Amino acid sequence: MISHRDSNAQRIAALDERAEALNLKRGMGIADARAMHPSIDVVEADTEADRRLLEGLADWCDRYTPLVAIDGEDGLFLDVTGCTHLFGGERAMQDEIRTRFFQQGFDVRAGLASTPGAAWAAARYHGDRIIAGGEEEALLAPLPLSALRIAPEIRASLESVGLRTAGAVMAAPRAPLARRFGAT
Repeated sequence: MISHRDSNAQRIAALDERAEALNLKRGMGIADARAMHPSIDVVEADTEADRRLLEGLADWCDRYTPLVAIDGEDGLFLDVTGCTHLFGGERAMQDEIRTRFFQQGFDVRAGLASTPGAAWAAARYHGDRIIAGGEEEALLAPLPLSALRIAPEIRASLESVGLRTAGAVMAAPRAPLARRFGAT
């Protein structure tokens, strides 16, 4: 388990499968986690080392596409447009990338879609999905608003009026939403 400092408290920043099996969650206080499970191992996050590692992984991914970008603190975007045939197709390419990351000791979730947002949601909420063009709405509809990558304050405002899923927002009339919550 990896911790980070949040104000005056140490909180869980990331956890492995064993910690998840103990019902520990991201954001939980380390003191609470240790009260539940005194023998857990906790390592403090090293954000600079994590960033260097992510940059190195992005460079390593150049073997698949020249268009690789870092996404936040823990993700990569690979624009594989026009590249998948070199690896035997989308599924074969995704499987190879995942396998090679696993062989290096990384736990990876991947999503492939025709839009960056749908690929991001597929990786983060469904893991290892390939979304065919035209299926983005069906993928997103049942997901929480966080899958839309909107600002937290807008998400909270939408939730406060009962719009809690991406599908609820997609079904709502655009003009009133834009007036109330902004064009974004």
